[in-house]
Amino acid sequence: MESSQDQPGSGKANEQSEQVSGVLAESHPGQVLVSAPGDAPVPIPQDQAPLDVDVGAETDSAYGDDFSSYSTSVTSSIRSYKYENGRRYHAYLEGQYSLPNDEEEQDRMDLLHHIFKLITGGELALAPIGETPGRVLDFGTGTGIWAMDKGSANSLISFADMYPTAEVIGTDISPIQPTWVPNNCKFVIDDVEADWVYPSGEKFDYIHGRGMAGSIGDWGKLYKQCLDNLKPGGYLEMQEYECWLRADDDSLDRARWVSEWLQTLDEASIKFGKRLNVSHMHGQWIKEAGFEAVEDRVFRVSNTMTLLLITCLPYLQVPVGSWPKDKGLKEVGRFEQLQMLDAADSFTLALYTRVLGKSIEETKTFIEGVKREFKDPSVHLYSFFHFVIARKPME
Repeated sequence: MESSQDQPGSGKANEQSEQVSGVLAESHPGQVLVSAPGDAPVPIPQDQAPLDVDVGAETDSAYGDDFSSYSTSVTSSIRSYKYENGRRYHAYLEGQYSLPNDEEEQDRMDLLHHIFKLITGGELALAPIGETPGRVLDFGTGTGIWAMDKGSANSLISFADMYPTAEVIGTDISPIQPTWVPNNCKFVIDDVEADWVYPSGEKFDYIHGRGMAGSIGDWGKLYKQCLDNLKPGGYLEMQEYECWLRADDDSLDRARWVSEWLQTLDEASIKFGKRLNVSHMHGQWIKEAGFEAVEDRVFRVSNTMTLLLITCLPYLQVPVGSWPKDKGLKEVGRFEQLQMLDAADSFTLALYTRVLGKSIEETKTFIEGVKREFKDPSVHLYSFFHFVIARKPME
């Protein structure tokens, strides 16, 4: 019989890889809704084939035993970080964001950036922004890697360098961006949830956000401010992962730690006022804000003749681990497993201890149970990623 410590809720590198080239297929228009806890579940379409499992992979695991001038003055209070449960958190607007901002979390964010690029074949922007986008905003920029990282799979220049006539601005509440940046790129300490105060003559051509789950309390207000601060015909792009996991077999029934983790995290984030599992709602919120031509673009990764292809299917399934037979999915899954192992700490510590009132000992025991199941090659979990693109109407 299992001890109480082996049951959920009992109380008790960023590696580098060669960049994978890819091509984008024609987009799939229309919002895609998937199930979320507390919502009526949306069934997977009948033609959605289960992912094939690589039986040989079950003996292996991918997890073995990576300022420019600020518009606001960087005061000592901004850098007086809060330390809690062995992790570092932001000081500016303390308590409004539940994830840490230390080096460990920065490595996880950069790894997630790499996963997004594997999914899109190296592309940073899927919206049709053209060759001269003008003013570009990346809200919630984090480490600034999107604004500064290499662009398409065949490019050796940063996003800002790719568009030398553009003014690229990244905003965040944490000053964790690099010092040396291209001349046309700058980072601003700013709260994206506050009222935006950009002058009317400084509207944007393209606004980008990514991985903001659990960061926003009023998405309707955010998207209305995006609309108001875009030029007519300008584009908004939201790239988001679903904070929920699925399986085509009985993996979730067997992964009891993960199953309870998903439920309690969602409950804690709702209580915190910034729900995590909202990726399926962005399309509707963006439409309600007044955007047109709203598309929830989703892709499935497959491997054909050694070329990673991004093809348009009803859902994009991103596996946790190297268990799929498909070589493209196996590649993405290795990195996603590493990212999820780090995310187990980042997403859980503050929500469990601050919001749910759990002890740090109980929380760490729970996290270790979740990690064990993430590393179990017989557990075949995956999640969905969304790329929502919309245009501001011409006035």
